[in-house]
Amino acid sequence: MAEPKKAAAPSARAAKVVITKVFIRGLEVDAEIGVHAHEKGRRQPLVIDIELDVAAGGWRALSQTVDYETIAQKARTIAGRGHISVVESFAERLARACFADPRILKAKIRVEKPLALAPHAAAAGVEITAVRN
Repeated sequence: MAEPKKAAAPSARAAKVVITKVFIRGLEVDAEIGVHAHEKGRRQPLVIDIELDVAAGGWRALSQTVDYETIAQKARTIAGRGHISVVESFAERLARACFADPRILKAKIRVEKPLALAPHAAAAGVEITAVRN
């Protein structure tokens, strides 16, 4: 009796990348942010996590993907533009700035204010998810 044929090993070509996650964790920037009197006219630290869903493509050079230094600079630029009332606004502005790159399909932005409830909490903040229309 003949032995049954073994199934062929899956081809390396069978895998297809459709989304790439580009992320930055723990980006620290100083910003004039907050609604309380003690927050106005002074800068305070923000800690930002950014996760971007990027349409997959050929990645042979930096120009073919999203440069996380460019994204970090967008956060620093927004923080440097003057007073922002609430962290939700900062997060939304950053998400919109990320969408300047047409390859970005979704942005998850988390913004923490480490001093907001100090010393009673490590941080307070928001997380938003924005999708390209």
